[in-house]
Amino acid sequence: MRISLENQVAVVTGGSRGIGAATVKLFARAGCNVVFSYLRASKAAKEVMDACRNSPGSVVAVRADVSRMADARKLIDTAIRRFGRLDILVANAGIWNADPERIEEMSERQWDQMVAVNLKGVYSVLRCAVPQMISQNCGRIIAVSSTAGQRGEAFHTHYGAAKGGVISLVKGLATELAPHNILVNAVAPGWVDTDMAKPVLRKPSEKRRATSVIPLRRFGRPEEIAMPILFLASDMSTYMTGEIININGGSILCG
Repeated sequence: MRISLENQVAVVTGGSRGIGAATVKLFARAGCNVVFSYLRASKAAKEVMDACRNSPGSVVAVRADVSRMADARKLIDTAIRRFGRLDILVANAGIWNADPERIEEMSERQWDQMVAVNLKGVYSVLRCAVPQMISQNCGRIIAVSSTAGQRGEAFHTHYGAAKGGVISLVKGLATELAPHNILVNAVAPGWVDTDMAKPVLRKPSEKRRATSVIPLRRFGRPEEIAMPILFLASDMSTYMTGEIININGGSILCG
């Protein structure tokens, strides 16, 4: 059975690279009209749009910093103004600290930036998207969390705290928004071969250490996260809400 999102409208944050880019491309191929955000990677955003040129769904890129409410509102308003509705929100934009940061050395600025992007950035787009979904009496919200949000991560504690906050947000909103036929779920990836993971992938010793606790002995591909996101956005998941789908090659079993 082929998953179709024909005539639906989605917003994907952080859609120029990695998991976000893979999601945009997959949604467009499924017939979805997609508006995605990018912050600095304008060249990568254009490449995503070019890759979707022959897809049945239309794709629009919007420069936006989703940690800022005004930018989040601009992103959501663009989708509604361009396509008349909003069916799916994928809150994917995120950052990670490549260099270990000890809590006793972590600056207030480092903490605030991590939480602003990884947690407030989810709240911002949700806050702007939910009224439209309530008025339609339907919607799908999919947040991208992390295994770090479930078990924590030493030297990346602010990242784990923010991603754990995303999980709690998803679980709370699932019951809050259920009366409006809005389903709220999350995916929790482990290591994925993206630009964010390149500092680890470039160092053989670090890569070996990371893959040693993954039963499948490799990093995931962005498409392997995008496919479960597509499932959550589709009619194949109409009785799922408040769930966290783990996509980590089995690593959560070895933590």
